[in-house]
This record gives sequence, C-alpha cells and structure tokens, in this order.
Amino acid sequence: MSTRRISSGIWIVVLLTAALATISVLSVQASRNIPADTAASSDSKPSAKPRPSAPKPKTHEVPADSGTGRRIVYSLSQKRVWLISENESATRTFTVWPGNIPPAKGEHPVTFRRAEGTGSDGVQIEHAVYFGASSAFSNAVDGASPAPDSTVKTGAIRETVADGTALWDFATKGTLVHVVG
Repeated sequence: MSTRRISSGIWIVVLLTAALATISVLSVQASRNIPADTAASSDSKPSAKPRPSAPKPKTHEVPADSGTGRRIVYSLSQKRVWLISENESATRTFTVWPGNIPPAKGEHPVTFRRAEGTGSDGVQIEHAVYFGASSAFSNAVDGASPAPDSTVKTGAIRETVADGTALWDFATKGTLVHVVG
C-alpha cells in the first residue's frame, strides 16, 4: 500500500480558502443584523430617528462650605477627596479608604510630607501628606488594597498609587485641607 502525501502548500491554500469563505459568510450575516436606524437607506438620506446619547459620567460636586481658593477637600461621609485649583475648579476627585481615627472637621494646613516610609499599620507607604493632629493621606507602595488595617488605630487615609501621586504633587507644605462631614 502506498500512501500519498499532500504537500504543505496545498494545505495552506485549502486552509486559506476555508478561512476566507468563513469570513465572507460571517460578513453577510452581520450586515443582515444591522439595526434599521443605522443602516444606510437606498437614497442615502440620514435616518430621522435620534440616536440615544452616551450616558454621562457621574459627577461628584464639591461639598458646600468647603473653603475657597486652592485647597484639598476631604469629605468624611463620602470618603472622597477633591483637589481644587485657584480658580475654584476641581482638577481631580477620587475615593479614599480612611483609617479608624477620623480627622477633626475644619481647616488644617499640610504640616509635613514624607516621600516613603512605613505606615502605622506596618505597610510600606509613599507620598504621605500629613495634616491635623494625626492624619495623613498615603498610598501603599505595592499598590495593594488601599484600605489600612482596621485592627490598628490609625489616622491613615489611603488612596490608589495614581491618586497618591496626584495628591503629593498638589499638596505642598501649607496647602489647606478642608475636612467636611
């Protein structure tokens, strides 16, 4: 019995032809499933049906009575921070994960900054920005879960690495932090 081998060139041609046929069939099926309001009509007039607009991203309004001018606003109830520029616009807002010792409400200047170190819960941190009696914004160096250890009494307010970098760049010594309810 002799077995006849098919050359690899023929296999490539057969597989390529099968792939092109599959793509053609799928293209025809897809063109049949285009909704009527998006398909081009035979006279090329645009569809009269309005298209739904994309959902607007949720905005987080800066809390009232949170000071004026360039500042950081920290809402205890919303667990959110806003970086406010001189012209009263929020340049960035983000969620934070506070420790279990909240800062006092009111206005506090940034008193100290530390590029890196160990948090009161033993986590390696960076971009620590201190304000008030014992509060500091920081992020975990390894980007792990931002929430500080709840079993340790701490005034740490953790954020993501990207948000920690943005706050560090914004919060020079003396920058005001307005803590609101």
